[in-house]
Amino acid sequence: MFIGTHLLMYSSDPEADRAFIADVLGFKYVDTGDGWLIFALPPGEAGVHPKEGPNMPAAAGGSNGGHVGEEQRSEPGFMVATVWLMCEDVVQTVRLLKERGVDCPEPVNEGWGVMTSFALPSGERLGLYEPLHEKAIGL
Repeated sequence: MFIGTHLLMYSSDPEADRAFIADVLGFKYVDTGDGWLIFALPPGEAGVHPKEGPNMPAAAGGSNGGHVGEEQRSEPGFMVATVWLMCEDVVQTVRLLKERGVDCPEPVNEGWGVMTSFALPSGERLGLYEPLHEKAIGL
């Protein structure tokens, strides 16, 4: 029925963020014309978290209890989502990102995962996450 997931990330500086994702993170892409890049992503999984309660880890810039996305809309519409890149060893990945000039805070162990985040050139943040729980990838 489904052939994949297409993730949209909104940016105040899409050209710079596209270049960062291609050149620094090394994601392969197709150019659909006029610089509109669509990136191939690693395998993924999705979780649904409550809007209220302990749903945003401190490493994501939250306070372990913020309201995610409420400031972006006043009535139901498209879901608000955050992007987390999963890795096998977050400490090693942070080291590699720092070697590439990326400012990345030290990872925090939240119990169910070790995580941090880093900014794209636009200032928007991507999460970086080493899951300590069972993964759905490969099911």
